[in-house]
Amino acid sequence: MSTEYAQVEAELNARGYTRMVFDLGRIQGLLDALGSPQRAYPSIHLTGTNGKTSTARIIDGLLRAQGVRTGRYTSPHLETVRERISIEGAPISEERFVEVYGEVAPIAALLDEKDGESLTYFDMTTAMAFSAFADAPVDVAVVEVGLGGADDATNVLQAGVCVMTPIGLDHTEWLGDTIEDIATAKAGIIHSGATVVTATQTDEAMRPIVERCVEVGATLAREGNEFGLVRRAVAVGGQVLTIQGLGGTYDEIFLPLHGEHQAQNAAVALAAVEVFLGGRLLDADMVREGFAGVSSPGRLERVRSAPTILLDAAHNAHGMTATVTALTEEFSFSRLVGVLAVLADKDAMAMLVLLEPVLDVVVCTENTSPRAMPARELAGLAIEVFGEERVHVAADLPDAIESAVALAETDVEGELSGVGVLITGSVVTVADARRLLAR
Repeated sequence: MSTEYAQVEAELNARGYTRMVFDLGRIQGLLDALGSPQRAYPSIHLTGTNGKTSTARIIDGLLRAQGVRTGRYTSPHLETVRERISIEGAPISEERFVEVYGEVAPIAALLDEKDGESLTYFDMTTAMAFSAFADAPVDVAVVEVGLGGADDATNVLQAGVCVMTPIGLDHTEWLGDTIEDIATAKAGIIHSGATVVTATQTDEAMRPIVERCVEVGATLAREGNEFGLVRRAVAVGGQVLTIQGLGGTYDEIFLPLHGEHQAQNAAVALAAVEVFLGGRLLDADMVREGFAGVSSPGRLERVRSAPTILLDAAHNAHGMTATVTALTEEFSFSRLVGVLAVLADKDAMAMLVLLEPVLDVVVCTENTSPRAMPARELAGLAIEVFGEERVHVAADLPDAIESAVALAETDVEGELSGVGVLITGSVVTVADARRLLAR
């Protein structure tokens, strides 16, 4: 890591990595001063509760297979902030990151001084991404919201294609206590004349989406109506899909990701790409090529073997339901030990209840977030669900992983092929584990 890059990271972190300020005027002022780089290319804008990053990565891969030059902005990152700003599928370099920051930071400093409040970490990375995409230049930006939709910094895009992944309860302290409230906030990314591609939603979530489309004159394409998954079969390293798109049917698609939820993400992504490219039937071989090259780090990602170690960033009940379903359908562990670390504002009990049927033992620990739930507090909840004998506690993640591997190998004779460790509960937990296991 260069000294200049380390300094940029430090300056960004000083703005408060998790600080939230929902004020579109601030980011709009910054982008106006930069020459409105977000207007230099069309965009595909994604929101939802779970599946946004995976769907964005699939859209990116499908577009690149069609010869489209892409920029992709997602968050949070796992290993480096540069992951948030990808061009042609790869994070921008340290050198380029420093250059873009050097273009944005002086203007941000002037606005900070004028307004008496600093732009947030997310404001800065959003402006940097939009500037980097304009300079590249890209043919399209694939952009995931940070939180919500209507008041998110990315909503300056007013994108022509909007994607709604499944909506559930999360971030209730900011978005509201009901799914309808949350869907209303997320539907705020829909602007006049847009085409909206939505995954199957509950009636409570779909109602605000439809109302917003009617209000602004947007077109709606719904999974299960205009497009959808026809069939899926589990395969080695992923699954094989047949998808009914908006333009036609695509079969023999190998997707190297696990779970029915990823198959749903694939169908949504394909429909979004069809819309962006004019609603036409795409070349099937190019579609297969795009899907085959997809990866989604931290989503049932296998990082070790014997015993198998899986990383999954599920951090709410909706996401954990998908993870547990995929584990049940696509893996056959004879013994599976969980390592769980969650943030204090998440519904840990709901996640524990979902995990209990698939885990033999759970090791409760803490990740490096200042918002982490204390390990002892998490263990107290786990004992209510698992019973005392099936719950272990570790002060930190390195000790938890070491303990989990030992517990996974307990009473196992011979091959360890059926033995596994699942590390989950938070994006921060997965990021921490990836750094540890990469060593």
